[in-house]
Amino acid sequence: MKTLLEYREKMKLFLGKYDIYIFPVLKFALALITFLVINANIGFMDRLTNPGIALVLALMCSFLPVNITVVFAALLVLGHMYALSMEAFAITFVLFALMFLLFFRTAPKYGYLLIVTPLAFGLRIPYLVPLAMGLVGTPVTAVPVACGVIAYYLLHYVQLNTAILGSTENSTMTEKITYLLDNAVNNKEMLLTVVAFSLTIIIVYVIRRMSVDYSWTIAVGVGAVTDIVVLLAGSLILDLPPHIVAVLLGGLVSAALAMLLQISVFSLDYSRTEYVQFEDDEYYYYVKAVPKITIAVPEKTVKKISPHKRPAPPKKKEKPVRKQTGKPAAKQAGRQSR
Repeated sequence: MKTLLEYREKMKLFLGKYDIYIFPVLKFALALITFLVINANIGFMDRLTNPGIALVLALMCSFLPVNITVVFAALLVLGHMYALSMEAFAITFVLFALMFLLFFRTAPKYGYLLIVTPLAFGLRIPYLVPLAMGLVGTPVTAVPVACGVIAYYLLHYVQLNTAILGSTENSTMTEKITYLLDNAVNNKEMLLTVVAFSLTIIIVYVIRRMSVDYSWTIAVGVGAVTDIVVLLAGSLILDLPPHIVAVLLGGLVSAALAMLLQISVFSLDYSRTEYVQFEDDEYYYYVKAVPKITIAVPEKTVKKISPHKRPAPPKKKEKPVRKQTGKPAAKQAGRQSR
């Protein structure tokens, strides 16, 4: 615990000193990974799969807001969908337009969730996103998280059914659109995940705002259990294949990572809790004060010692000079006058 807190303080000092360089690098890395993942999974247009295009777009995104990265990613997806089929392009364009209108209206400062959520699915830790947003965000984050879930399931479905969507034989445009709407947009598993993540965010947010000891730890535990129960129970109700092992393992790993986030962001010393009471002309106040856990980072001083440098020789003592009095000078002056 002490080691983690020391690393946290060192990280704060490091970020505070070099934030002007670190954040552009992080935005560049996030944008580059996003564009490369899109090209690797749905790279239907060969010209857009050039790594140079992804590199140039990532360099542009490193100096622009995160929402611009989301817009570039959406345009890249639309380009690949257009190369696949006109029906896939039309459905994706309408979905992205509706998501962007809803997102920019409700939670524009959480644009990174539209990118982080699909990437979390690829890393097999999607349940970390609602837990983390319940701890450090607000219930409004359920909107961009839901949009990220929809984007992931849409692209995942298109990737698995490329042959059907890209074929030009034995299927009309209306049949392809109906096929996409029935299987990609009305996906029961996707809707269940959206409900589970939204409910988890709200529950975690409400519990961690309570004035009880270890509220954040309780919020992480209850949120992880809620997410697992809703996903498993919903799978049984909707006749979906219950991925019991994946859900349980992913929930436990996500809860452990959320605990690390809680330690790094919100660590309190409940053993030193104080209760204060005071009043004014209109109210009487009962205040509960819990101090934060702070660790002083030890400062290291490095003293350089050169082994080839010879010590300076001791200074010689100068002989004291006797001061002449006025009489000898007067005698000498008298001799010179003679």
